[in-house]
Amino acid sequence: MARYALNEDAVRKARQLIDAKQYVLDSDWGVAQPRADDENSYLERHTWAELAEWHLGLTEGASDETKARYAFVYGDLRRLHRSGLIAVVYRASSWKHKDVELAAHDLLQHLDKVSG
Repeated sequence: MARYALNEDAVRKARQLIDAKQYVLDSDWGVAQPRADDENSYLERHTWAELAEWHLGLTEGASDETKARYAFVYGDLRRLHRSGLIAVVYRASSWKHKDVELAAHDLLQHLDKVSG
């Protein structure tokens, strides 16, 4: 099983999106989550560092500037999705990646507070 480090830059980006009200509260994450083609299109206009900010986990041992490096996406590369954070909490807790799980949980609590 892969090991993941918490991506603090992604946590900051997610908080910024929440505070700027750039979020979707009700979505089907299976439909909304970005696919490989979405990430490829994003990389045509953005840097790898910007792509990384959409992933709460960094795969330990994977090379930077590869898609294998980034895990636990929480948004559609435009807005944060509440369903994306829930998916991260669930997946990270299932795989026992506590730092990622707790960060996603804290972001979910912040989102719920801000969105009322």
